[in-house]
Amino acid sequence: MRVLIIDDHPMVIEGCRGMLSEQADIEVLEAHDADEALEAFSSGAPDVVVLDINLPGTSGLDLLRRLLKTNPSAKILVFTMNDDPGFAARAIEHGAHGYLTKNEDPRALLKALRAVAAGERYLSNELALKLAFADRERVKNPLDVLSNREIEILRNLAEGKDMAEIAHILKISYKTVANNCILIKRKLGARSKADLVRIAVKNEIAMKFV
Repeated sequence: MRVLIIDDHPMVIEGCRGMLSEQADIEVLEAHDADEALEAFSSGAPDVVVLDINLPGTSGLDLLRRLLKTNPSAKILVFTMNDDPGFAARAIEHGAHGYLTKNEDPRALLKALRAVAAGERYLSNELALKLAFADRERVKNPLDVLSNREIEILRNLAEGKDMAEIAHILKISYKTVANNCILIKRKLGARSKADLVRIAVKNEIAMKFV
C-alpha cells in the first residue's frame, strides 16, 4: 500500500514514517504543499492520501477537491489538530473517506489507513458521537444558509485576512470574494466586517487549522 502524507510539518511526516516503517506492506510518499502534493499524487499513484487541512498558501478543502477532480476514486484521510465536528462534516461532504485528529492514539492512524484502503469510512468513536449530537443542533446554526465557499471566506475574514489574500488562498478572483462578502452579509443580516467576525467566533469557525 502506497501512502502519500501531505503535511508541512517535517516532524509530523517523520513521526508517521517511523510508525509506518514497521509495516512491511506500506510505502510512504510525502509532500509539503499543494504543488508537491499534486505532483506526488499524479506520479506516485498512492492508494491512500493523508491530508493535513492547513497547508501554506491554500485551503485544505480546496486541495481535497482538486485531488478528487484529478481522480474521483481517490481515498483521502484528513489528518488534523482540529476536532470541530462541523469541519469534519464538511470534509466528509467534500469527499474525504475519513477524518482523524492528531491528538488521538498514534495507533489510530494505522487503523484509519487500513479502513480507508479497504474502502471503508473512518471516524473515531468520540468524533462520531460529537457529529451525531451536532446534527441535532444543526438547524439552529445560522451558518447553515451559507455555501461551503462562503463558509471558507467567512472563516478567513474572521482570521484577519483581507479580500485580496482570500482570493489568493482560494484561487478565485477578488471580485468573486467581494460579491460573496455582500451575499454573506445579506444572508446573516450583518452590516460590517466586525459583525461577520462576531458571528464567526460565536459559531466557532474563526480558528486556525493546524
